[in-house]
Amino acid sequence: MTASGDGAREPGGVKDPAPVRTTAPSSDLPVPVPVPADAADAAAGLPPPPSGAGLPRTQSGASRPRTQSGAGLPRTQSVLGRGYLALTLGIVSVVFLIAFEATAVGTAMPVAAGELDGVSVYAFAFSALFTTSLLGMVVSGQWSDRSGPLPPLAWGIGSFAAGLLLSGTATTMGIFVAGRAVQGIGGGLVIVALYVTVSRAYPERLRPTVLACFAAAWVVPAVVGPLIAGSVTQHLGWRWVFLGVPLLVTVPLAVMLPAVRRTASGPPPGDSAAGSTGSTDPKDRRGKSPADRRRLRFAVVLAAGAGLLQYAGQELTLSAVLPAVAGAALLVPAALRLLPRGTYRAARGLPAVVLLRGIAAGGFVVAESFVPLMLVSQRGLSVTMAGLTLAAGGATWALGSFTQSRQRMAPYRERLARAGMVLVTAGVACTPAALAQSVPVWTLAVAMAVGCYGMGLVISSTSVLLLQLSAPEEAGKNSAALQMSDSLSNVVLLAATGAAFALCGGGSVSVGVAGGGAAGAAASDGRPLAFVAVYAIAASVCALGVAVAGRLRERA
Repeated sequence: MTASGDGAREPGGVKDPAPVRTTAPSSDLPVPVPVPADAADAAAGLPPPPSGAGLPRTQSGASRPRTQSGAGLPRTQSVLGRGYLALTLGIVSVVFLIAFEATAVGTAMPVAAGELDGVSVYAFAFSALFTTSLLGMVVSGQWSDRSGPLPPLAWGIGSFAAGLLLSGTATTMGIFVAGRAVQGIGGGLVIVALYVTVSRAYPERLRPTVLACFAAAWVVPAVVGPLIAGSVTQHLGWRWVFLGVPLLVTVPLAVMLPAVRRTASGPPPGDSAAGSTGSTDPKDRRGKSPADRRRLRFAVVLAAGAGLLQYAGQELTLSAVLPAVAGAALLVPAALRLLPRGTYRAARGLPAVVLLRGIAAGGFVVAESFVPLMLVSQRGLSVTMAGLTLAAGGATWALGSFTQSRQRMAPYRERLARAGMVLVTAGVACTPAALAQSVPVWTLAVAMAVGCYGMGLVISSTSVLLLQLSAPEEAGKNSAALQMSDSLSNVVLLAATGAAFALCGGGSVSVGVAGGGAAGAAASDGRPLAFVAVYAIAASVCALGVAVAGRLRERA
């Protein structure tokens, strides 16, 4: 189960995760007008908020501009009410699809890597997806702000399915990783477009609930996904785990796309094409602005740098020094220009929100990605049982997300995020205890469940905070930055942990016997130090997130 790609128990994973206009505003999205806060809240039947609560410092005055999110839909207190029902079911079904893919593929991955002779580059099978998703996220942010979220959603789901088909038919580990890369592009397009859809179609008070629904969509896949994937892997082969998932694509497309077209298509309300480019020249209005073109170039450079860094982390030879240096030289400057100013020093407000998302997602995804391999190779479990140790995490992640969605929790959102990071750190730090034969495997399941509850608090809270701090015309760009931080952290940490894993002998780990049991335990190949190195890095990163979580609120 992943944080990004939901990422995050939002699309990512499987986890998080740049605007220009080319079309006129949709007729369903009227131009927003400044409305006094008290009057708007009174009209909605809501109590007036405390002074400046939940608002950027520059908007804490007596009045503030309100955009009519979800324009054309009735104001209702429920995401399943009339006007929201089809849209909610549609986008949640997409999250369900991504969740099922993440849990199923994660369970089958050890066997796929073993059959394709690719255990030594096991981490690369995950990081390839995160690397290419960086490019997809930037493209999706600009595409969504220019034409609405509908086009990147449609193309993203198609690319996601194509990548699964390529991996499922792979005959070498190289082709398998290439399929994961194609899948990553689709995932990057989808995750940002979903965030823009939530920002456009739902009023602010309903967004925490929608994000909690995203997390809830992981519960069933988390429980049945490993069981189904393990059974299919053992009886039909791992390939059918990849080839079967694309069959689910048609349902989300049929349900979601018409609702998105009706409620969230076109550029943000009130933004003209000229305003997006700073020019009144019709050619400028039809094309990309210079800033947009620069962001796309930086996105390509960022993905290239991330790929080189991951490659160097897997090679661990003298010849890998050059790609490592080149990757860092490409990645760092591009990331500094694509993420909000002050992200890497955890500046208060939006930069700290974006940084925390990356720290939480990266640290937890690394820990979770190695759980099935650790249990299969060190404890002799079958792939089915190894995957089921993560099943409870789906429910606790959803519970954490539900906790933050309660209206009475809104004033404490920053504290919830920090408490969540404490739980994540504790869960990750306790995971390697399962390497000891005397420690019951169920203790690992408990540790992962605790960490998942913390992730539900952190991931959903950072998503809500980001949308609160983003103007409508910046929702795509900022959502792309959030998801970029998510995936970039995954890439960098998977490179670091992959290098540590290989350096400590992880490349010679055997996946044992698929059936598990006594035969599997006898065939398991003990390399506990390799896994200890992975979890030491992941826990240290999560502990850093506890400090960053104290900087989410802007100074008054």
